[in-house]
Amino acid sequence: MKRQWDATELVEHFTLIPEEVALLENKSEENRLGFAVLLKFFQMEAKFPRTRQEVPKLVVAYIASLLGLSPRLYKQYEWEGRTFERHRAEIREFFGFREFTVLDGEELKAWLCEKVLTYERQQSHLESASYKRLRELKLEPPTPERLERLIRSAVTTTEKKFCTNILGQLSLFSLRKMDALLDTKDGFDDDESHFRQSVFNFLKSDPGRTSLQSIFKEISKLQCIRDLQLPLNLFDLVPPKIVNHYRRRASAETPRELRRHPVSIRYTLVAAFCWQRSQEITDSLVELLVQIIHGINARAERRVDKELLEEFKRVDNKPRLLFEIANASLEHPEELVKDVVFPVVSETMLKAVVKEYKSSSSQYTQRVYTVMRSSYLNHYRRMVPQLLETLEFCSNNDVHRPVISALSLLKRYRDSNQRYYALGEELIIDGVLKNDWKELIVEVDKDGQERINRVNYEICVLTALREKLRSKEIWVVGAKRYCNPESDLPQDFEIHRQDYYQALGQPIEAEAFIGWPPRYVQNGTRCKVLLRYLQ
Repeated sequence: MKRQWDATELVEHFTLIPEEVALLENKSEENRLGFAVLLKFFQMEAKFPRTRQEVPKLVVAYIASLLGLSPRLYKQYEWEGRTFERHRAEIREFFGFREFTVLDGEELKAWLCEKVLTYERQQSHLESASYKRLRELKLEPPTPERLERLIRSAVTTTEKKFCTNILGQLSLFSLRKMDALLDTKDGFDDDESHFRQSVFNFLKSDPGRTSLQSIFKEISKLQCIRDLQLPLNLFDLVPPKIVNHYRRRASAETPRELRRHPVSIRYTLVAAFCWQRSQEITDSLVELLVQIIHGINARAERRVDKELLEEFKRVDNKPRLLFEIANASLEHPEELVKDVVFPVVSETMLKAVVKEYKSSSSQYTQRVYTVMRSSYLNHYRRMVPQLLETLEFCSNNDVHRPVISALSLLKRYRDSNQRYYALGEELIIDGVLKNDWKELIVEVDKDGQERINRVNYEICVLTALREKLRSKEIWVVGAKRYCNPESDLPQDFEIHRQDYYQALGQPIEAEAFIGWPPRYVQNGTRCKVLLRYLQ
């Protein structure tokens, strides 16, 4: 209750109504003031202040002014004894509350385990939820120390049950692999040993600046986690906040500290860490792939634009030039071009027109694509195949499956040095390449036969993949941000819908959520109002 109150709030929250004033009869002045302060404090907080200093002086002064008393009398009010306890009992009875019992403590603990701890572990939130629950049940809260013990007991009970459940889903192979993650001692014999960095600390390490080496390092981390063979649905029904709670605990501890935990807690902490770390690494690799594909195209366009700007300036009044060339040619059809055209339009001007044409539309695209191909071959092609091999791409829509099939083709030719795809190879064009891209991938070999250039086709496929990833038309297995769109909501959302809405502080009713007045929700008028608003 320690906050600043303005005049309007004091009037709204601390004004005594007639029923409350009636309770002050037959009491001495200091008891009247003390009782009134306890009454209004309890009305606001659903609990009594522990000390007289807990009530702001401004509140005491306002209540004293209502009663025509001096605020100094508040210091004379006895904060313990039979009178004080009798006053508390009268206030509880007036508001319909009762004292907190041992049975109430057990029921509160059970409620926390079932309704709150399934999606929340932060101490402050647990305390707020407990006070809110006690207010709903019209129970005077216990002392903060007792409430803290109850919450701690509920957390311990829930954690024990949760960790035991997670441990039961882990295979013996996974448990041994997790033990290896925490191993820091590399002994040669019983008397001589030395310590090394654990794999667990390696997984926690920052990737550093983006480079070919750092990408391979992140891929190796992801492979280490996959080698644990954790169940795919291990935490599917667990709220992300709970998984994140255990992950943060594991991140803050050393391997030695983790090994000292009870078995169920230790393996749950490591599993939660590896589960979320795998999602983070997968997301970062997908993001890197998207940035690489975008960067190849953006840098190529900037380079070509710069070159073209240096080569030419825009030629104005081309229709007039065309008329003069055509007119001179018709008047002297038998003479040489240099004798007829150049006197009308200079050779320099004609060269500028040719350069401008080559810089537009398909000619410009061809030039950009040439630069992209060179950049991809000389640098990015060393890392992209590794990323494609590490990541598993999926789609829920058959319309976007051609890109998935094209990626499979790229993976099959990963170690090949062929310039072209083999004759008879089924190449997927529709749904992958744009219409104006087809001419970019076709070349004529020395035998005069049309072939598909591998590098050009790869760039086209990667460009299409980037667009699909950004719109989630294609998703990545094991990712968080780029996960299956159908998994964006928690898997237990339908079961605990009300709890999730409560945690978000949002109403569960659609009309209340969008804020439509009731009169618009009835008789089908809401659509008409919306249409009128949009117009």
